[in-house]
Amino acid sequence: MGKEKTPTVELSIVIPVYNEEAILEGALRGLIPKVREMERPFELILAANGCVDSTIPIANELSTLFPEIIVLDSPEPNYGLALRRGIQMARGRVVLCDEIDLCDVDFYRRALRRLDHGECHMVVGSKAMRGSRDRRPMTRRAATRVINGLLWASLGFQGSDTHGLKGFLRDALLPIVDACIVDKDLFASELVIRAERAGLDIQEIPIELEEQRSPPINLVRRVPGVLKGLGRLVYAIRIEGDGPGKHRVKK
Repeated sequence: MGKEKTPTVELSIVIPVYNEEAILEGALRGLIPKVREMERPFELILAANGCVDSTIPIANELSTLFPEIIVLDSPEPNYGLALRRGIQMARGRVVLCDEIDLCDVDFYRRALRRLDHGECHMVVGSKAMRGSRDRRPMTRRAATRVINGLLWASLGFQGSDTHGLKGFLRDALLPIVDACIVDKDLFASELVIRAERAGLDIQEIPIELEEQRSPPINLVRRVPGVLKGLGRLVYAIRIEGDGPGKHRVKK
C-alpha cells in the first residue's frame, strides 16, 4: 500500500502501530522534519497491525505529504510480527526500531554514532540501566523488571533490556531476524537474545522514557501470551539449540 520507495535509503525507521489515530499525525509531523535535519536518505515504515480505528487512513494521507512514509498493513494485531515484517522490508544500511509515542531522535543520533564508527552491530536503548529515566507508571516499570528477570534466569540474557528502541546494521541482523520463532510481545526480546548468543557486538545506552498514553493492549491480558512465548523460546534455544547462537561466541 502507498507508493514506490525512494531510490536511495540509508536509514530505515520501523514503527509498529496499533490503533494510534489519536497521536499518529502529531507524532509523525514532529518526527519527520527532525530526521530530515540529519541529512541522510531514509524511509519510515509504519507497520500497522490489526488497526480498527482511523490509523490506516491517516497513515495513507500522511504518506502523500511525506514521501518517506511507507504503510505496511497487516490485519492481525501482532506487534512482533509487524516489527519483523517491517525489518524484513527495510532497505537501509541501518534499521532503527522506534515506538510512535516516543519518536526519540536523540536515540537515533547516539545509536548512529556507534554504528557508523564500527563500535557494534546493535544498539539497545535501555530503560533499566544506570543513567536511564523511566517515568512510566510503576506497574509498567515492574513488568519490565519481571520480564528481564525471567530472561536472565531462563536464557542467560546478560543485558538490562530487550524491548523498545533499537538500532542495528541490517545485514548483520537480518539472519537473526529470519531465525526468530516467536512474535507478539517477545519477538523484540528474542532478537536481542539471539544476537547476543550469536556473538554480535551489542551496546546499551540509557534512554529517558515517559508514557504519552495508555498501552493499546491491557498489560494483564498480555501475560499469558508472554509466558507461552517464553516457554517456546526456552525450549527452542535451551533444549533444541535452535538457530543462530547455539554456542555463544566470546566478544
